[in-house]
Amino acid sequence: WLDDYFPFTDPSLELEIFYNDDWMEVLGCGVIHHDVLRNAGLDPEKVHGWAFGLGLERLAMVLFGIPDIRLFWSDDPRFSQQFDADSFTKKTVYKQFSKYPPVMKDISMWLPEGFSDNDLCEIIRDEGGDQVEKVTLQDEFVHPKTKRASKMFRVTWRDMSRTLTNEEVNAKHETVLQRVVAELGVELR
Repeated sequence: WLDDYFPFTDPSLELEIFYNDDWMEVLGCGVIHHDVLRNAGLDPEKVHGWAFGLGLERLAMVLFGIPDIRLFWSDDPRFSQQFDADSFTKKTVYKQFSKYPPVMKDISMWLPEGFSDNDLCEIIRDEGGDQVEKVTLQDEFVHPKTKRASKMFRVTWRDMSRTLTNEEVNAKHETVLQRVVAELGVELR
């Protein structure tokens, strides 16, 4: 426990724990300041209160491997969508995301019998590595007369350390298209 200062309590205390060779604040507390009670219409001679705040963000940072407390105040869905009600039991670990803009490319194809989305994703990730942020199915279609199935996937390319150029993504994407045709037997649309 350490003596501390908060403008709404007097005296004020802070609880820190030693974790990973550093002290981390996990609780701030104290007796509610008389001025706060008066401003609430209460007599500080008759009413006393205790205020405390748990550093849940700091504990979550340790639990989920989150490097910066400011991420909790971000509206970026790439952060918030990593966590859900099952995060504690699944032992979710924060996955860093890039501040650089994405480049999106679509792949639209007629599918052969036995086509697997996973096979497509494996080829894309094999060619793109860590620069492939995600692959999402955007559209499915079955031709009413021929009964041929078609799918359209969107590949989101994004590097963690720099902005990707259209030229370099186009080159990788072209290699993906060639492999998908050769290895999976699809017909590009």
